[in-house]
Amino acid sequence: QLQLVESGGDSVQAGGSLTLSCVASGDSISNYCMTWNRQAPVKEHESVATIDIDGNMGEKTTYADSVKGRFTISRDFGRTTLYLQMNDLKLEDAAMYYCAAAIRCDWLETHGNWGQGTQVTVSS
Repeated sequence: QLQLVESGGDSVQAGGSLTLSCVASGDSISNYCMTWNRQAPVKEHESVATIDIDGNMGEKTTYADSVKGRFTISRDFGRTTLYLQMNDLKLEDAAMYYCAAAIRCDWLETHGNWGQGTQVTVSS
């Protein structure tokens, strides 16, 4: 069974950068749709970035408008670790960040595997 463990969350000043990692075990992630998601107090859950296999056996990525141009999702060559590179962090980026995986992107909410999360705090 696929297991995911996030790390890299920290307290950072606005305008700074941070890289989150999600290490997978128990299964290969090479054929999974994977996402980074976040949840902040009193705010709705938000999917911020997605990486998936395209029809040419490559990878495609998508981003929420709120992070486009600042965040980058990727995975390593061995396909065991998912990353989220976050640049120019803003106060509204503070949240608990979770990685998730599923065979299909539209199965994430009901059949996805989720990590326990890592906390990101942004201060002025």
